Amino acid sequence: MAAGKATSHEQSIRPFLAKLEREGQLLRIGKSVDPKYELSAFLSAADPGPALLFESVTGSNLKVVGNLLTGRTRVAAALGIGVGEILPAIHRSIREPVAPARVATGAVQEIILQDSPLAGLPVPTFFERESRPYITAGVILARDPDSGRGNLSFARFAILDDKSALVGIAPNHHLALFARRAAAAGRPLEIAVALGTHPAIQLAACLYLGVGDDELECAGRLLGAPVNVVPARTVDLLVPADAELVLEGVIEANRPVEEGLVSEYHGMYEEYGPGCLATFTAQTRRADAIFQVIEPGYHREHIYLGALPIAAGLLNALAAVAPNVGDVALTEAGAGRTDVVIQLIEPRPGQARRVMLAVFAAVSIVKRVTVVDSDIDPWDPVAVEWARINRMKMERDLLLVPSARAVRSEPLEEAGLVTKVGFDATARPTDRVEGVERALPPRAAADAAVRWLVDNLPPEQRRWLKV
Repeated sequence: MAAGKATSHEQSIRPFLAKLEREGQLLRIGKSVDPKYELSAFLSAADPGPALLFESVTGSNLKVVGNLLTGRTRVAAALGIGVGEILPAIHRSIREPVAPARVATGAVQEIILQDSPLAGLPVPTFFERESRPYITAGVILARDPDSGRGNLSFARFAILDDKSALVGIAPNHHLALFARRAAAAGRPLEIAVALGTHPAIQLAACLYLGVGDDELECAGRLLGAPVNVVPARTVDLLVPADAELVLEGVIEANRPVEEGLVSEYHGMYEEYGPGCLATFTAQTRRADAIFQVIEPGYHREHIYLGALPIAAGLLNALAAVAPNVGDVALTEAGAGRTDVVIQLIEPRPGQARRVMLAVFAAVSIVKRVTVVDSDIDPWDPVAVEWARINRMKMERDLLLVPSARAVRSEPLEEAGLVTKVGFDATARPTDRVEGVERALPPRAAADAAVRWLVDNLPPEQRRWLKV
């Protein structure tokens, strides 16, 4: 799919799956797999490798797919752009949203079920100490009860029975705010949970925007065309016409349900107390729907669905503070959420520290920021560590922010607080008599060597090249 040339058919997840299979990046699992732990074990084992399509899952007639957006290369392929274009494309989607287009019919409503909407779904139980199966790949559509503006987000749904689930939402998320507003007005919040949406919609659902900013409009810009939507059948919402499956229902913020231990992005368990009750009134889906799952916790798809939208949001937030920001990375070590690397082009004195503080103010979950020069790839952890080791004087370039507000998922928070840290790993030419220039072959010779190797190495060996 070329950026800016999406059609209705291309708004499905299916062309991306076909592309992965053509390129040998999708593995079909032919054996019958148990959704309790076994499916998760396969996804975890294949975490850095192929997408998995489970053709037979015990207790369900639906196929299951997972491990799709496990890195920047996969995300770029899903959007039909180069890896270096991902953040600019997401950044542009924030600045130039495109409203969805209402259409008469959609494949997602080929089958409509209103009795027991959750029955027969291949919902996995992922981890040993979690007590329930979880829907993890559901993009949630809702509207602000006050303004009527739309919202996209992700949240986990723990299945309780054939019609109800516990929904776990951080208190500061917009969906939780809308549910509380609806409850204060004496009514539940209507929602639709779309699974198997186009990757552009999934990425947009992870954006950190303001209340009133509709992420579905950002998805339209990422697609290069308005997202096609159809009216839901039992709630007053519009849903993606080409999704695989949609669950319609309501959230009741004033009906708590205890959750118990749940996995979190950092790879450990948390116990958050009660979630809210979600009750479902309909399931609509394609006749041959594929049920998508995202392996939660510290796994690459979960990491990059957080990392790339947050990075693009930081580009947007830092524009006024530092117009010379180059690339922005959220590291795998920080689960794509807590550890940020900012690249500055010709940084000015004092600017690195200003950028660190701006990042902490913009995204509360971040607890470490490193600022590097333009010759350091912020997505390369070894290069970033090299800069910390060779370009920092700790007594000058280390910033500690004690007693900073922490989010509830922070493993080391104490009374809601944690110490945050910034590293100014930008070079000062005056620090070394020899200067800071890297010892490298001439650029022309290096480029010629790379061209020869690209032309002569077998494809499986080219990935080792430093291009």
